[in-house]
This record gives sequence, C-alpha cells and structure tokens, in this order.
Amino acid sequence: MTVTAPPREAPAPPPPARPSAGRRAWSLWLRWWRRLTAMRTAIILLFLLALAAIPGSLLPQRSLSQTNVARYFADHPTLAPVLDRFYLFDVFSSPWFAAVYLLLFVSLVGCVLPRAAEHARALRTPPPAAPRNLLRLPDSARLDTPLDGPAALDTVDEELRVRRYRVVRREGPAGRELSAEKGYAKEAGNLLFHLSLVALLVALAGGKLWGYEGSVLVTEGRGFCNAFQQYDTYSAGPLVEGGDLSQLCIDLDDFRAEYETDLTAASFRADIRFGGPGEEGRRETIGVNDPLRVDGDRVYVTGHGYAPRFTITTPTGQTFEDLSAPFLPTDQATMGSEGALKLPDLGADAESQLAIRGFFAPTGVVQNGILTSVDPRPLEPRVAIQAFQGYLGLDTGRPQSVYAIDQEQIDRGALSQVGSANLAVGETLTLPDGTAVTFTGYTQFAALQLSHDPGQVWVLGAAIAVLVGLLGMLLLRRERVFARVGPGTDGGGTVLTVGSLTRGGGEGGERFTALTDDLRAALAARVPARPTPPAGGAPSDPEVPTP
Repeated sequence: MTVTAPPREAPAPPPPARPSAGRRAWSLWLRWWRRLTAMRTAIILLFLLALAAIPGSLLPQRSLSQTNVARYFADHPTLAPVLDRFYLFDVFSSPWFAAVYLLLFVSLVGCVLPRAAEHARALRTPPPAAPRNLLRLPDSARLDTPLDGPAALDTVDEELRVRRYRVVRREGPAGRELSAEKGYAKEAGNLLFHLSLVALLVALAGGKLWGYEGSVLVTEGRGFCNAFQQYDTYSAGPLVEGGDLSQLCIDLDDFRAEYETDLTAASFRADIRFGGPGEEGRRETIGVNDPLRVDGDRVYVTGHGYAPRFTITTPTGQTFEDLSAPFLPTDQATMGSEGALKLPDLGADAESQLAIRGFFAPTGVVQNGILTSVDPRPLEPRVAIQAFQGYLGLDTGRPQSVYAIDQEQIDRGALSQVGSANLAVGETLTLPDGTAVTFTGYTQFAALQLSHDPGQVWVLGAAIAVLVGLLGMLLLRRERVFARVGPGTDGGGTVLTVGSLTRGGGEGGERFTALTDDLRAALAARVPARPTPPAGGAPSDPEVPTP
C-alpha cells in the first residue's frame, strides 16, 4: 500500500512593499499640484478673488483715506475692531487676499504652460487619419461623380485649401483618403487669454510694488513738490524709496468750477505750472478726466473747495494779512465747509495762542442765527467763526488734524472760546484782549492726486490681449474634414464620402452643407462635356467610292 504525502501548500506571496516616505510625499505633492493647476481650480480662485475684493469696495480702506477709516471706527466702535482683525480695512494688502492672488497666479501658470507646449506640438502634427466609417460623423455626405478617385480628391483638396484648411492625403486601409483641419487660432486665442491674464496679474503686482500715490490740497497761488512729506495722505509700494520719486513740482495758478442749472458740478478745471525744482515750469490745464501725464506720473483733479482768508491785528498793532486754511466741504450740494486756522506764533507765550474754527458758506444765509449755504457758487460768501485762545498742544508729539482743533485741548480747558460771530466779507470780530479778526475773502483750492504706476502700460497691453484672446475663443472654430474615395456602385465612376467634425460653434451643419454644395459644383465642372450629335439623327457612314 502506497501512502502519498499531502500536497505542500504554495507559499503565500510576500506583502507588497510599502512605498517609502519620500515617494509618498512626492505622490501627494503631485496630486496636489494637478488639482491646483486644473482649470476648474483656476476658475474657483478667480471667483474667490472677485469675492475677496467686495469688502474693499464696501468698507473704507486705509490706503485711500485714513480719515474715513477713523470715522468708521467712531461710528461703529464695536464692529470696527472685529473687522479690522480680519484686515477688512486693508483688504488688498491682507495676507488672505495675497494668498488667493498668488494661488491664482500659480494655478494659471501651471495650467497654461503645459497647454502651450501641447499646442506647439499640435501645430507640428498633421491632421489625424480619417475614421473608418465617415457616415457616422455628425455631418457627412456621399457624392457620386464620374471622375476617378485621384481627380475627385484633387477637387476636394482645392476647395479645402481655398478655405484655409491644412490638408494631408494618405493611402488608408479603406482606400485613398484626405484629412484637413483648421481653427488652430481658437486654441491660440485660449492660450493668449490665459497668458494675458497672467501678465495682467504680474503688471498689477508690479504696479503695487513699485508704485506710489499721494493726495494734497493746494490753494490758488501755491504749489507742492513730489515728496512724501508734502502730501496729506500717501501710500507707496514696499519697494519704493524716497529717492525713487520723480523730480516734479506743481503750482496752482487758477481753479474754475462750473455748475449746471440744477447746481450739480459740470466740470473742474485747474491751470497749473509744472516742472523740476527751481524751474519756471510749463503751463497746462487739467480736469477730473483730463490728467497731467509726464514721465510716468499722472496728476488728477479729484475735488475742490474754499479757503477763507483772514487779516488779524494784535493789540500791539501788528497785522497779519492773508491768513488762510482749506475748509473741507461737508455738503457737496451747497459746498458748505468746515475747517480751522491755527496760529501758534501769534500769542506772546504758549498759553495765549490763537485758533479759529469756522464754517464757510459760499452763498450764505442766516436762519435763526445759524449760517447755512444755499448755493455752491460763491455768490454771497460768509463765514461763522469761533475764536479760541490758550495752548494748542502742537508740540506735545500727539498727531492732530490740520483741519480741526483738538477737542481734547478744549475739554481739558487748555483752550477757551473767547468770541464768535457770523461775518461777511470786510466784517471784523474783536476779541476781549483787543485782537481783531477780519474776514477778507476767500481763495479756492484743488484736491490734487499724483499717481505713479510703472505697470499701467503693461496692464493696458495685457487687457487688450485678454480681449483679443477672448474674441478668438468665442468667434473661431476648430474644424476637421475627412474625405475618402471608393468605386462606384455600378462599376463606373467614384463614390466620394465626406465627413466633418466641428468644435466651438453651432453652425457646423450649415457650413458643411455649403461645403458639399461647392464640392458638387466643382466636381460637375471637372466632368468633360460629351459631344453634341448633329441635327437629324446619328451620323451616317461615309460613302465609299466605287471603282
């Protein structure tokens, strides 16, 4: 009896080796990179960037007006600190806005560059071979012609080249065939659009890094030079230094404001002189939408107002003439304005300094003892002033607004009101110590803004390229046409089968119908004409002469 040993079990396969930590990290990074550079991700980031810019248009921004931000804090003392914690008053310089901006930039670059390389390869690649069954294409037709196959393909070749197709002829397994393609400019427009969008982002970033902007109020007869110290408000990119500012000085000679019949502003025009420091300067007239452009700088007129003038005579007989300060408009409809004139050097000591706080009305009307303005034009200028004497606190180191008296000094008793009056031009307010304050008239001021943006030309060029690329994407089509010849059904002639594929347009059927109609006409024109028989029937045999 033979005893057989039980069969040995096959050894279990070893477990698959786990990838190394470096390979796993590389796989995760590659997966993340593919998701980031996907077109869907770029669209989402573009939407997030537009969404992130909404608070910048709804809330005041420190880069544009610190005064409006301070006013928002005063009006909303509970909400404003919470919003400030999320950088909503510095939206365009916030970390989260920069993160979305940079991610969008990286996503577009990673998405466009591979597509650009693929498009470059496609330009060098001939059209693909014709499908086996052309009649299954969305647009197809069969054309019978007595021409032979090469002549029929020659006709198709000529018609397609006239339509700017790139044509390739082959000897396929099913017979002689032809492949044609056009519309490469559509993909080029797509690439141009995205590359221009990247260039637009780069130009905007460059303008923010190397650009600067400042605003200043200039009264008639005065001027300023392009220096950060002379601006009321300014903002500059992180790569801008004081020596980078252009050497430009501007003097305001005259300002004119014109109004419609309903008292709305029609135009602001400022006559200026501009040039380098110490130069006489060239004359120019600028307006709100007509800025001065010189050496990459732009100077705009952004507003206007009035600066009342005063003459002050001290008890000792000393006279100070043409003292003025800009009064900021509080009502754009009537140009009623508020401001302050501070005179720290007028008193004999620091405890007898003088300040005037007032309200200027271009066309003033006193109602119940209160001065108001009823017209923005200076038809009847009047001013309501309050005079204060004491210590202004200008040397305490605490910043103060040049357009208002420090209310804290008044609350502490360091400044005391010593007189008030409503004055017309030429009228005088006499203070208890004998100081006389006379309202002598007014001058106008213009709010000027100087902007320097080295990327503005690049932004314009990129924006135009974006529009050109977008038009190419929307108006052009990617089209392929295939043709194959085969023997006729009755053993004579040729059957020409034509098919078409169209991407990016809804008129493929109409264009294919027009193509086939032209092909029928061209094929018929190539068929040689048959000789016409003479009248009376078939020709008779020639007579044979008899010997």
